[in-house]
Amino acid sequence: MKAELMVRRGVLAMAFAGLLAAGASAQDPTPQQQDVQSDKKDIRQDKKDLAKDRADRNADQRDINKDKRDLSKDRADRNADQRDINHDKRDLAKDRAERNADQRDINKDKRDLARDDAKYGVNSSEAKADRKDLRADRADRNKDQRDINHDKADLSKDRADRNADQRDINHDKKDLAKDRKDRNKDQKDINKDKGDLHKDRKDLRQDRRHK
Repeated sequence: MKAELMVRRGVLAMAFAGLLAAGASAQDPTPQQQDVQSDKKDIRQDKKDLAKDRADRNADQRDINKDKRDLSKDRADRNADQRDINHDKRDLAKDRAERNADQRDINKDKRDLARDDAKYGVNSSEAKADRKDLRADRADRNKDQRDINHDKADLSKDRADRNADQRDINHDKKDLAKDRKDRNKDQKDINKDKGDLHKDRKDLRQDRRHK
């Protein structure tokens, strides 16, 4: 009876020792299990990197689209200002021609007035008509000069606007070039992330087969 009890105790002790050994073995992962865990961690990191780079690429693309809209608008503004400048130049040339014609009329009126004053007298109807013409031509000349001054101011303003729009265009081009460069870099990062993800998934499959 005693011998049987001792045998039972020995069997139980061996079984318990086996369980302890199995538990210790389970707690210490094998190199293959460690590789699998490492591969899974790498894959998670690859997915995070890929998501971030895609978000960056999409943000850059939105910036590119905005830059294109800004560039198109600034070019339209610049072209409109150039048309205004051309219009101002035509107006200025026309008003100068009219002002010069009025000045010639004034000079003629002065000669006529001097001749009629001498010939018919200062208070003659001819002299009065000459003075009336002279006043009218001076009024026209002064109006044309005001138009010229206004045209010059418009021309100066439109040139300033055109130059500001051109600076905006140059700035938009720089922004567009920079955002395209950033977008292309992000696309390269995405392609690299995809390659890393593909490689890490391949490593995981291989490590699982060798378990």
